[in-house]
Amino acid sequence: MTLYINCCVRDESRTDRLARAVLQKLGGEYVELNLYEQNLQSLDKEKLDYRTALVEQGDFDDKIFDYAKQFANADTIVIAAPFWDSSFPSPLKIYIENIYVTGIVSVYDENGMPKGLCRADHRYYVTTAGGPYDPTYSYGYIESLCKNFIGIPNTHLIKAEMLDIIGNDAEEILCKEIKKIIV
Repeated sequence: MTLYINCCVRDESRTDRLARAVLQKLGGEYVELNLYEQNLQSLDKEKLDYRTALVEQGDFDDKIFDYAKQFANADTIVIAAPFWDSSFPSPLKIYIENIYVTGIVSVYDENGMPKGLCRADHRYYVTTAGGPYDPTYSYGYIESLCKNFIGIPNTHLIKAEMLDIIGNDAEEILCKEIKKIIV
């Protein structure tokens, strides 16, 4: 199962359009999780204490773990997040906070190092930027998290940038990037 994590707020999102081109190239069915339609909340003390107690008991049946299980069981993951303020929109960070559960997406080995438990072999990070794209605090963060903590070895960046620069044809740039997609 391919999991499409959609963090695009605009109806006519260029990032979503690019991501859907990736999904089309991947073929097959996918499950879409639109982060703006979910009731995701950051972990406050009460939620964190509750989750920690369940993890310590090895009880992963609570609905608080549903997103983590869905993520861990996906064969392929496509994340669509526009480049905002040199990063990605905050719902994606809140989602990551909710899915990063020891015992579902990772465990710690005898040396205290994280070992990923996720099933996916490939994760695609799709983004668009009005100006030049710097992956440091968006794709770079997600890539490191996937490879080093949750066990997704192959990460791919698919981007279209410089879309809002005066004189550039955003539609032409986007179409060019869609044609270049290789999965």
